[in-house]
Parts: sequence; C-alpha cells; structure tokens
Amino acid sequence: MKHLFFVFLLSSVTVIQSQNKKPNVLFIAVDDLRTELGCYGSEIVKSPNIDKLSSVGVQFNRAYCQEAICGPSRASIMTGARPETINVIDLFQDFRENRPSIVTIPQHFRENGYETVFTGKIFHGQYTDDVMSWSRKPVKVKRSENAPITKGGYALKESQEIYTQNKIALEAKYGAKIIRENWLAKGPDTECADVPDDTYEDGYNTKSAIATLEELVKNDKPWFLGLGFKKPHLDWIAPKKYWDMYEENNIPIATQVNPPKDGAAIGLSESLEVRVGADMPKTGDFSPELQRHLRHGYYACISYIDAQIGKMVQALKDSGEYNNTIIVLWSDHGFNLGEMGYWGKATNYEIATRVPFIIVAPKVSDKVRGQKSDALVELLDVYPTLCDIAGLEKPKHLEGKSLVKLLKKPSANGAKAAFSVFPSPALREWAARPFTPPFRTTFFMPLIEKIEAKIEKQMGDKWDRDTFERFVMGYAMRTDSYRLVLWKDRRRLNEEPLYVELYDHKKDPIESVNIAKENPKLVAKLTKQLNAEVYK
Repeated sequence: MKHLFFVFLLSSVTVIQSQNKKPNVLFIAVDDLRTELGCYGSEIVKSPNIDKLSSVGVQFNRAYCQEAICGPSRASIMTGARPETINVIDLFQDFRENRPSIVTIPQHFRENGYETVFTGKIFHGQYTDDVMSWSRKPVKVKRSENAPITKGGYALKESQEIYTQNKIALEAKYGAKIIRENWLAKGPDTECADVPDDTYEDGYNTKSAIATLEELVKNDKPWFLGLGFKKPHLDWIAPKKYWDMYEENNIPIATQVNPPKDGAAIGLSESLEVRVGADMPKTGDFSPELQRHLRHGYYACISYIDAQIGKMVQALKDSGEYNNTIIVLWSDHGFNLGEMGYWGKATNYEIATRVPFIIVAPKVSDKVRGQKSDALVELLDVYPTLCDIAGLEKPKHLEGKSLVKLLKKPSANGAKAAFSVFPSPALREWAARPFTPPFRTTFFMPLIEKIEAKIEKQMGDKWDRDTFERFVMGYAMRTDSYRLVLWKDRRRLNEEPLYVELYDHKKDPIESVNIAKENPKLVAKLTKQLNAEVYK
C-alpha cells in the first residue's frame, strides 16, 4: 500500500511539474514554399505530414511575408520588425549591425530561461546570430553509410560534372571573380538521385534536430528548437522516391502566362534565378515540357521536406513533450512557377508574398483543432504570439500583433491589411542587389537591356537608371479585397508615386489587370490607409 501511495504521489508531482513547465517551441522554417499543399487545396502536391499538422492546429489561409526574399523576410520575422525598420532589404545586410540591441525571438526565449538551438536555415546565410540568439550547438550525427558525398549540392556524378564544366567555361569567359561574386556557377536546376534522405542537407539537418531533441528533453529547462529546410529552394534536388510520387506528364502548368495588363514594368524580373542553372535557357522561352519538369522538381522537394517534418513530429511525440510544445510552421515567401510568365520569388504580388503558416498551440487551440482562419495576418505576428502563449513579456519594439485571439477563435477578424515591400524587382538579381557593372556583361545582358527598355517606355521622362535601380521601392498592401502597390523613390516618400498598381481580388484573384487608372478615388483611399498604418 505504501509503495502504491508513493507511485501515486510521484505521478502527481510529475503531472504538476509538467503543467507548470513553460511550453517548448518547435520552430519550423521552410524556404521558398508557396501555398501549394494538400491542406491549402492542392490536388497535385502530396504533403500528408504538413496536412496532418494543419488538422491538429490552426491554419492561416491569408498569411503574408514582409519581403519576398530569404534574408529580409527571415530577419523581419526573427526580430519582429519590418525590413525597413531594421534596414535589411537585400541578402547582404546584417540586422545586428543596423540594430545592435534588438532582441530576436530565440534570444528573448533564451533570456527567459530557455535552451535555444537550431539546425538548418533559420536566419539567412552567414547572419545566424550565434552569440546572441542561441545557447548551444546542435548534435552532430553521422550520415547513412550508403549516402554518397555531394559536390556543389549534387549527388550524381553527371550533375557534378555539369557543375564543374559550367564553372570552368564561365570563368574562362568572364573571369573567376565575376562568376564567384555573382553566383553564376551553377549545375543543373534539378536532380533525381536514388539516395538516402540524409544525403542532402534537409534530411541530415532533420536527423541532427532529432538527436538534439533527445538531449534537450533530458534536462529541466524548456527549449526552443529551430529546424530550417532549404527546399523547395533552387536547386530542385530530392531523393528519387519523392520524384516517383508524381507522374510528370500529368502535372499541369501555369495558364496565366502574361504579366499583369498595365502592370508596372519594374515589378517583374526575367526569371534570372532559374535561368542561371547550367541547363536552363538564358533568354528564350521555357517549353511546356521544361515547365512540367521544373514543377515536378519543385513538388518532389515539397514532398521531401514534408517527410522530414513527419519524422520530426514523430520524434517529438516519442519524446513525451508533444503535448507541451508549440509547433510553428512557416515559409519565408512564395514562388512563381510560370504564373505571370515568371519563375521566381522577389515580387510584391500575391503568389510571392502569401505563405503557408500553421500553429499548433496545446491548451490554446485544442478546442478548434483543424480549423482554418481567413484573417489577414503577417509573419511579424509570430513573435508576439509566441510571447503570449509562453507567458513572456513582449519587447517594446515589436511591430506585429498577437494571434492568440485567432488561435482560440479562427473565425474572428484579423488585421485590416498586410504589408510587404520589394526594391526594384526587375533591376535586381536574386540577392535583391542592384545589377553590378560586371553582371551586366554576362549572358544576362540581352535580358537586362530588354528590361530597361520596357521600363523606359512605360516611365518616359521619369526614367533614370540610377534612381530606378538603387532607390525605387514597391510598397504593397493587401486588404480583404484589394492589393495596392505604390512604386516610390525611397528618398522622396512624400512625393507622388512613380507608378501605382491596384488589383481587385474579388474579381481578379490572379492579379491579371491593373485597375489603378480607372479608380483614382479608391487608390487615394487605400494610399491613405497604407500611409497611416505603415508610416505612423
């Protein structure tokens, strides 16, 4: 009897401790993932694990990033501040240099007693903020014995040879410095290799995250674990079994293949990020067969990372911490797959700025599991939301709003609008940097000349290469019914826009016709709203 009482007492103490322990956070970031998933209505993409996550949490159908490119979007969500607030609008700006004292999400959790650690891509590139944000390193694991060594990210010998030969040829023609500094040395845009999942980074990083989780649950501290996936970012490389999930001939391609009628000539590039691949056309059209193949690769990468997410969530369940862990899944931006005649992100339009966003919040969203919210939300809202759920004070610099109300009642109203920016998309390469003089001398010169001719024709006397390349910013606002894009000189924000775009999402959800000229009163009303909400 005494033994049974002791077991009961010990069990009760464990339950109380579990109830009093702050919730953990599993923070899942996905690169270049548009809202093409089973849970978002896709009949093509196979994403059973993300779909299952949606079925036990709250899915936000209208979530928007703050700039449709990796570095600025990630710096924004991680600091809870808009790209212009932290002065990060391209891939080579460091938020920590610009705002040294700003507190990131993992830093805030670390300062409140959490163990914080990440594997994969959470921040962008070299700006990982190791010293301030993360309390420890992840566990290093061994790859599968039959995992081949990759070169240039490729597992197949033929892909590696294409990469090497292309690099040698380009360096001989343009010089190694130009090729290196402008990221022009690429292999093929796709690879289908019969290899283990952990051959490539996403599979390996998931394996490392699971091993790290096993260490985290051994101590008493709550934890914040970031797991960042690099796919479906280019190159579209995934193990063969994920390619085999799709029949290429049955994959539909984009039907909206023209830029918006009367849209801004500066608003769309010429698909440079995809064209830089060694096996891609540098100036010509993408054939229907090539479009299907590229989509096949993109979808295979989605299914590949979906499988890794399934492994991670299962490991969390096996750890015993699932019911005390907030799971956040988000993408840094979307990606056009031929829509508007464009391949890439880096625009102010719907496909590039709208992102998948799911939150599973135990004890908060349990009663509304599987429900979907149509409220307008921003990735900026993640930071204050996590603070509220975890019971942490919110830093004063945050520019987003907590979504706890929507996690409890997904049908509730959200924000009046969501906002994003992007500088001169047509005149910047895929790092969002202005074209360098050497870049203009490469195989992209004919496309750059074509782009500039279109802008000059549209803008007339307003055209000035230096201004449009370095200082023009697109300010976008998505309301319930409209998308407004104001193209302005950042140095003269109080002056009239250089160009205006307005799209009616009730009548034209694919943003095919700019109706700004026919609706001056509506443009004036929405412009006033944008200025009031963003430039308070």
